[in-house]
Amino acid sequence: MSSVPTPAPAAGQMRPSPHPRSPGRIIRLGYAERMTDQLDTRRAQGALFRPGTSLADLNALSPNTAMQTLGIVFTELGADFVRATMPVDARTHQPYGLLHGGASVLLAETLGSSAGMLCLDEGEICVGIEINANHLAAVREGIVIGTARPLHVGRSTHVWEIRIEDEAGRLVCVSRLTLAVVRKK
Repeated sequence: MSSVPTPAPAAGQMRPSPHPRSPGRIIRLGYAERMTDQLDTRRAQGALFRPGTSLADLNALSPNTAMQTLGIVFTELGADFVRATMPVDARTHQPYGLLHGGASVLLAETLGSSAGMLCLDEGEICVGIEINANHLAAVREGIVIGTARPLHVGRSTHVWEIRIEDEAGRLVCVSRLTLAVVRKK
């Protein structure tokens, strides 16, 4: 078998089946297989995220959302991570003057969902189906910095780990977000 990967077939294109009991059989590639082939091609090229997306594109999603209300700003887009900041002030405090755990979870879900969307092709969206968070340190003021990195990026689910640190680099919260990949309606 050749070690050179063959290009992904276009929509509706035929290719020989890889199944050993049906050598030479021709099958039609389904939607999920086409999407997986496109993601595998991007990964082989060393890219996880859709090409051409910028921080300006991510920040343009903020108006009239909770991101704008809480002051969340995307600050860095790496090869396999997305980073954003959030102020710790009256908007994000709980009654005792500390960063509210719910605000940390909102930052985590914003980062993980945004990173997940960058892995998808046109016609797909991702939606959160589970999130958990461990709050490890209190923060009274300043900013927190969240970074989302993938633990699993599949064709139907993603799992992202989000680490939130204070300005000194102290771990404030660690969160895990599970996303479902669905077709856009």
